[in-house]
Amino acid sequence: MTQPPPPPPNQPPGQPPQAPQPGYGYPQPAPPQPPAQPGYGYPGGAQQNPYAQQPPAYGQAPGYGAQSPNPYAQPTQPGQAQAPQQGYGYPGQGQPVTVPMQPQPGTGGGGRNNTVLFIVVAAVVAIALIIGGGIWYAKSSGDDGKQHDTASSGGKDGTSGGTSGGGGKEKVPDNPASKVLFQVPLPQPDDTVVTSGSWLTDSVYAKSGVAEIIGYDPADGHKLWTLKLPGPVCAASSHVNEDGRTAVAFQPKMPAKGSSAGCSQVAAIDLAAGKKLWTKTVKSGDYPVTFQNVTVAQDTVAVGSYEGGAAFDVETGKALWQPKPDDTCFDSGYGGGAKLVAVRKCGRYEDQKLQIQTIDPKSGKVISEYKMPDGIEDAALVSTDPLVVAADAGDTAGSSGVSDYFSIDNRTGKLLARIPSPGDTYGGRCDSSRIDGCRQIVAGNGRLYLATEEHDGSGKYSQTNEIVAFDLKTGKPTGQRAEAGNGYTLSPLRMDGGNLIAYNEPPYDKGGQVVSIDGGSFKMSKLLENPGARNVREAEMSLLPDYAELLFGNGRLFMSAVYAHKSTSSYGKEYLVMAFGPGQ
Repeated sequence: MTQPPPPPPNQPPGQPPQAPQPGYGYPQPAPPQPPAQPGYGYPGGAQQNPYAQQPPAYGQAPGYGAQSPNPYAQPTQPGQAQAPQQGYGYPGQGQPVTVPMQPQPGTGGGGRNNTVLFIVVAAVVAIALIIGGGIWYAKSSGDDGKQHDTASSGGKDGTSGGTSGGGGKEKVPDNPASKVLFQVPLPQPDDTVVTSGSWLTDSVYAKSGVAEIIGYDPADGHKLWTLKLPGPVCAASSHVNEDGRTAVAFQPKMPAKGSSAGCSQVAAIDLAAGKKLWTKTVKSGDYPVTFQNVTVAQDTVAVGSYEGGAAFDVETGKALWQPKPDDTCFDSGYGGGAKLVAVRKCGRYEDQKLQIQTIDPKSGKVISEYKMPDGIEDAALVSTDPLVVAADAGDTAGSSGVSDYFSIDNRTGKLLARIPSPGDTYGGRCDSSRIDGCRQIVAGNGRLYLATEEHDGSGKYSQTNEIVAFDLKTGKPTGQRAEAGNGYTLSPLRMDGGNLIAYNEPPYDKGGQVVSIDGGSFKMSKLLENPGARNVREAEMSLLPDYAELLFGNGRLFMSAVYAHKSTSSYGKEYLVMAFGPGQ
């Protein structure tokens, strides 16, 4: 799959639009050019452009130029169905893996098998709370067990016909006007450093910084704990289990400028206490494996790479299943959350076969399997429950990285529906190197929710879009449509019971919104509206969903950067985190 184009920096403050711009509803200068050398926060290099959505994928070039405007021609009246999509399924060549593989005779349905025998090495086990320097966490709120899964997927029984709205925890306030709860300044390292990873529970908001993770009180931002790491985080699970555990992969040291020390360490994190439960290294022969993907499913941490995958108990670090040398298939990565799903590759690199396997997190045993059509060699997971796979068939997707979505029954491995997603019609982004790296795409409530690409609005030089829904059983449009409003752009964030939570990017002179879209009626209700003051708006515009991490829970919105870098903005201060909440 392809990388998205780098988004633009902030628009000049206080200026009206000058001319139509592709993809955004306000004037934008050209983005800064990335440096020639890679940044040390990510193996293979990160773009210096602080507004890039994702680091370059392993073995892939950075994203290409700006996205073209989309003349979205569908009717905008609520309740009107879309026209049926045209044919799909063009066979094509996928991205070859870095390790040549032999033909695959069959998986058999037992435990996990991979091409390389790995050696799991235990590192320092952190058992005690971090109390050095007076930083520790011992808040007793009585609700620590209630966690928010931060993945973009959501909703149980996604393919069982549940399509009604309601049942969400987020309540529509009498006054949605918000205020800034707190801001965390963007670190200023000499070289660009990846800061991917943010998590939200009822008691803590945690965010990766430069070789550290910090836990903040969600209400006022005071530090609850600081967890130091030897090197930068380069991959982070978006999932948090019921006990408040998550996982990250990071470099073993701070590398020299323009280089990487390899993303070879994986650790489980207790978000309530702010401590590492354990750290592991996986070796292939004498060399540590570099991870592209880490996820948490129930009580299992699973890591994937171009050399295969492995899994550990989230509490103890015990190896649950490891690769075996007698198979020619390997797990390139995993999607977590309620279920664990592996993206598995078999065969020679010039003729890869791709399998989507729902597996038991503890044993690695295959529960169900779906074989992707020939010609599709890379895939990403939108959701594991319901199971929705994104793929680029025939390299036709363009900047989104997705040409088709596959809705699959977890229990049987049966394909329920294949939903075409032309890149010039629908938005959202997926990165097959990270497997569960899809954003602005949500599955749940029996539906797949997609944002349309931006198109001309009713005002002069304005842009807007919609969110539409597809039935996961039939693949057909449901006719449901939520309109962003003139100058606004909707991005799906997550499910909330039977409702969809979305961020509504504002025009150049207003603050952003968080809205709830009823899963049945598709009525849109405003949960939060950020201040329109120029300094606040400018900072918010540097943390939009295309190239930042957004979490919303308990009426609060957390926006965070995925890179730290020397400031290049001439329009206002940049932040690692901005948090908004009720203004009353």
